[in-house]
Order: sequence, then C-alpha cells, then structure tokens
Amino acid sequence: MIARTWHGIVPVEMRDGFEKYEYETGVRDTLGIKGNNGAFLKIVEQGDYAHFFLCTKWNSMESMIAYAGSHPEIAVTYPEDEKYGLISDPIVVIQEVCDDKNPFV
Repeated sequence: MIARTWHGIVPVEMRDGFEKYEYETGVRDTLGIKGNNGAFLKIVEQGDYAHFFLCTKWNSMESMIAYAGSHPEIAVTYPEDEKYGLISDPIVVIQEVCDDKNPFV
C-alpha cells in the first residue's frame, strides 16, 4: 500500500473555512477514485497558522496517478486555494506503508 501525504498552511482565522473546503475537494476527490483506501486529515494550530496534513492511502501507483496526474509527487491544487491564503508545500511525501489505518491516531 502507498501513502501520499500533503502539507499546507492557512492563517488560523481561515482554519474552519479551509477545513470545510478541504473535505469538499481533496478528501472527496481522492475517496472517489477506485483504489483509494482512505483519506485522513490532521490539523495542527501553531501560532498564527493552521497546518493541514492530508494523508491518502492507495492500492497502487496507477490509482494514485488517477487522482494526482502523471507527477504524483507534485501537490494537487484547487481553484479557490488562494481565497483561504493557502501556502502549499509544492511536493508531497509518497511512501510504502503496511496498512490503511489512520496515520494520525
């Protein structure tokens, strides 16, 4: 199994709005792809910013590519990201994992 983890930050006052938006975009979109085994979101507030970590789990690179495109190591962005002041890491972490459990608990 393969995990793909993205990280981005928004100003803390945008946290709630971006959380809702993230569930409507990244989480929903990944769960809709055949071969996805879960999408897990963790939010950590640190000072003036809220850090968002989205870990998705995949059966294969092919299923991950169906979501992320031919360069799955590059972060997927959405049209309204800027509205929330998102600062997105440009790359994601892709790694082999043992199971489809939530990595954040």
